[in-house]
Amino acid sequence: MSVMGPGILFSEMTPPEELEETFNEWYDGEHIPVRMGAPGFLSAQRYRDGASRNYLAVYEMDGPEALATPEYGAIKGRPSELTRSILGAVSGFTRYIGRTISEAGQVGDTLLEAPVLYAVFFSVPQDRCAAFDAWYDQDHAPLLLSDERWLGIRRFDVVDGAPQSFNRLALHYLADRAVMESDARRKARETPWRARLAAEPWFKGHYVIFDRLGPRQLARAA
Repeated sequence: MSVMGPGILFSEMTPPEELEETFNEWYDGEHIPVRMGAPGFLSAQRYRDGASRNYLAVYEMDGPEALATPEYGAIKGRPSELTRSILGAVSGFTRYIGRTISEAGQVGDTLLEAPVLYAVFFSVPQDRCAAFDAWYDQDHAPLLLSDERWLGIRRFDVVDGAPQSFNRLALHYLADRAVMESDARRKARETPWRARLAAEPWFKGHYVIFDRLGPRQLARAA
């Protein structure tokens, strides 16, 4: 069974410094494993922003519907005391649910082994989504992928999320952080097509980059 799904849950948290070790033990030993027993969850990978204590988990799912099952409702509705305590102490919480729009570059489970994950969010007006999607898939992504270190790109329609009202998310899987300074990225950011979109007032991306942390956890067999 594939560990990659057409839906994702993208969730960030920042623990206080004094709870960081406990937070990591809880996340690896309780928070993710409990969710891996719920129907529709395929796998999960943790990441950390190397410049801060900001942590990310990306859950691969059969679809956003995995978050609407009775089993997941019970997980959310009846947390352990440890979970209550830690969630009450973290900051920087984000939660975005996405459904796949497109994929480019490497495909399949091996892409998820990339050591660096670069996430790009946009809030695109509905009447500009088609133009934005065409630019990303036909102009932007091919130029980025011309560097072999830019391994693959998965794009998502954000169907729900907080704290921002983003509706587009691109996950870029990188061989290393150095590719962020590559000629390929520079060229991708300098095309006439991008310039036309960038002149519109809504074209303001939110960018975060993370290093993979620990092994991928897989769904438990039924």
